[in-house]
Amino acid sequence: MRAITAQDRAAGVAGLTLTDLPHPHAAENDVIVQVHAAGFTRGELDWPGTWTDRAGRDRTPTVPGHEVSGVVAELGYGTTGLTIGQRVFGLTDWLRNGTLAEYTAVEARNLAPLPTDVDHVTAAALPISGLTAWQALFDHAQLKAGQTVLIHGVGGAVGSVAAQLARDTGAHIIGTGRASDQAMASDLGVHAFLDLDGDRLEDAGAVDVVLDVIGGDIRDRSTALLRPGGTLVTIADPPTVHPQDGRAIFFVVEPHREQLAQLANRLHEGRLVPLVSAVRPLADAPKAFTERGRTIIQMTTD
Repeated sequence: MRAITAQDRAAGVAGLTLTDLPHPHAAENDVIVQVHAAGFTRGELDWPGTWTDRAGRDRTPTVPGHEVSGVVAELGYGTTGLTIGQRVFGLTDWLRNGTLAEYTAVEARNLAPLPTDVDHVTAAALPISGLTAWQALFDHAQLKAGQTVLIHGVGGAVGSVAAQLARDTGAHIIGTGRASDQAMASDLGVHAFLDLDGDRLEDAGAVDVVLDVIGGDIRDRSTALLRPGGTLVTIADPPTVHPQDGRAIFFVVEPHREQLAQLANRLHEGRLVPLVSAVRPLADAPKAFTERGRTIIQMTTD
């Protein structure tokens, strides 16, 4: 099969090449997915798990990408809950070969059925951003109707999904970003917008929840905006400033079939639209790592 591989960690994006690899093996409880579309995170070439297995052993050449939408092509021994030919999407293991390939091996529990009226490109754009936003708002911050949430980077992949989830929850939403993000933020249901290049962050006022994707000074200053008992959740890096009466949490997104199913239902109902800036073929994936915006790699046109 064709795949994008990375051979040398020091080479970074320059070390990504289109090559031929053996067809993946379906281990116990695995699914082999024929990849129709895949997503990736630009920073993953710096992640230790991209280059080593759970025992710390080198596993190059390694295939990047961890978001997948496709069709079940093969079931490993003992795999239940999915059938050959079924449309699925999900988030693959950080420590195994990923999704920038024509086929990928995934634990069945990391996949959810994909409605027939949701295209693969849209689905492939959702697993990381969707699960991150869901777990931040609901698992960690326990956002409820009537609360106020401050979402940093509301124009990005995670922030835009978080705004849509918060809107459906009935929260009051304050978004931050660049001035060019303001129109999109309004379309997403954001009630107030702050331009981080020109407005004062402190003008956001008191909030119940902060979702931070930026880190650093923005994250630390946001802590002071929390109401008593409030929660700051960050995916950028661990907090260095903690609220006196509240929580500051750093987390890494995890696969979750039931949450994927909830997200898929919102896609089906038109209540959720993930961010997609460009769609590229597999051969252009190395170049896509250098582009701005949210790029999805498409293997097939169906």
